[in-house]
Amino acid sequence: QVQLVESGGGLVQAGGSLRLSCAASGRTFSNYAMGWFRQAPGKEREFVAAINWSGSIIYTQSVKGRFTISRDTAKNTVYLQMNSLGFEDTAVYYCAANRMVLTTASQYWGQGTQVTVSS
Repeated sequence: QVQLVESGGGLVQAGGSLRLSCAASGRTFSNYAMGWFRQAPGKEREFVAAINWSGSIIYTQSVKGRFTISRDTAKNTVYLQMNSLGFEDTAVYYCAANRMVLTTASQYWGQGTQVTVSS
């Protein structure tokens, strides 16, 4: 059974940092794109960052320079280092994996982890 399990979310003050992890199991994802989406209350799920099998990385504009995505292929794990967090970053963050490009129709999803940025 394939599973993506996120961890590392929580409550953080504005300007602070968090590191999210997504541990994948049930198959190898070395030739998959993996990444992160987020969904704020009342809003649609939106793309945050992705890293593909060759290490190519893409970010949504609003997180460039603040968030860093990385992956440890041997551990089947992807990370999201989030710095300089602002109120607009408050959301449930979802890990995703897909054979090709990550979209909201990606094949595999985690259950989500809450990130709340407070004053």
